[in-house]
Parts: sequence; structure tokens; C-alpha cells
Amino acid sequence: MHTRQEYETHRAHGRRDFLRSSVGSLALLTFGSLSASASARAATSPYSLPPLPYAMDALDPILSANTLGFHYGKHHKGYVDNLNRLLAGNELAGLPLEKIIAATAGQTTPASLSLFNNAAQIWNHNFYWQSLRPQGGGEPPAELKRRIEASFGSVAACKQELAAAALAQFGSGWAWLVSEGDRLKVVRTGNADQPTSQGLKPLLTIDVWEHAYYLDYQNRRADYVNALLDKLINWEFALHNLHS
Repeated sequence: MHTRQEYETHRAHGRRDFLRSSVGSLALLTFGSLSASASARAATSPYSLPPLPYAMDALDPILSANTLGFHYGKHHKGYVDNLNRLLAGNELAGLPLEKIIAATAGQTTPASLSLFNNAAQIWNHNFYWQSLRPQGGGEPPAELKRRIEASFGSVAACKQELAAAALAQFGSGWAWLVSEGDRLKVVRTGNADQPTSQGLKPLLTIDVWEHAYYLDYQNRRADYVNALLDKLINWEFALHNLHS
């Protein structure tokens, strides 16, 4: 089990090397030091795929290295590659992801939709990987636990609401724990949408696109969601986001 001090140390070291597209209020999405290959990509393209914050097999047996290999190495990387291609010669090129998302959210032209979908999916995945950690789950930090109990009644009720949102999302999307003022609540979004467009602050997320779980769980989304909440969810990350 990681201690708070270990988490702080990892976060501080990773912050310096996180891709420049995740800045400002969301700079705490730290992914550790860039590998040599990632650094080379960063030198030749505006947006790069940041390293995972843990080894590819670190989430076994809940999420296999095979699942992470496809999810991170194919899907997440695909969004990065697509965004770089779409932004070639575009006036939005080089802007932080948040600004690209804000500029294209709600737009209906094919070009704007493509930009939004890929930029938002990069952001969502960056956030998702940090929402998980090896030997996660368990009891939230005391401060976060108090906030959860004030909003939901209990940690168990909060987890039940997250699971219900993840299962109720028809098709692809995300379940989020968010803060709105002094209250915490659970929301869900479809496809690449995210709660920032609703003025909500994301604290953690669960990816319910099929590629997040299908290799390990087939159609058993409930088993995947409950396993994440019990064994992998990163309550420390949610607490840091609460204070960001």
C-alpha cells in the first residue's frame, strides 16, 4: 500500500515531465518521468502519449497487461496521433488540451467534432490512469471520507452510486466522482464528454468504453466496475483534485 508521502514524492517528481498539454488547474495529472522514446516524440509533435504511472502489469489481476497494452498502447495513443494529424496547420495547434476542448465543445462541424473527440479522449484517459493505482481501493483518506459521508451518507453508498452510473451509461462513456461547491456527487457522460463542460470539478473517473474491459471481462461490465472500486480506485488522487 502506498503511503501519502510516497504518493506526494511520486507526484512531485512526475509533475516536471508531464506533457505540456495538461496544464493549469489539472497539472496534478502526473505521469512520472518521460521515457527516452516519449521524449523523442515530444520533440517532434505537439502532443505526446505520457508514460503510464505504473508498470503495464501492475494492475493484474484486475486489469491485465494485455488490456492495458491495447487500451493505452492502441486506443489512447490513437487519440494522440489523431489529434496531432488534425491540428496540422490549425489555429488551435499547440494550445493546452483544455483550451482545445473548450473551443470545440458543442460545435457540430465534422472538423470541430473530430478535434473535440480526440482532445477530450486524451484528457479523459490521462485522468483515468491516475484514477487507478496498484493496491488501491480500501478506505479513502480521512478528509475525503468525511466529505463523501456528508454527501452520500457512507463510502459504500458513494461506491454504489458510482457503480450504478457506470452501469447505467448506455454504450460508451464515463462515470465520474465530481465536486460542485461544497458537495460531492456522481455524474456520467457519453463518449468523449466530460463534466468540466458542466462547471463541475472531476475527482476521479471510471472508463466504461468496451475497450477498457472487454479483453478481461467480455460483457461483464459490472464485474469490471466493482473490481476497480474495490481494488484499484485511487482515493488519494481524488483528494488532491479536491484541493486543486
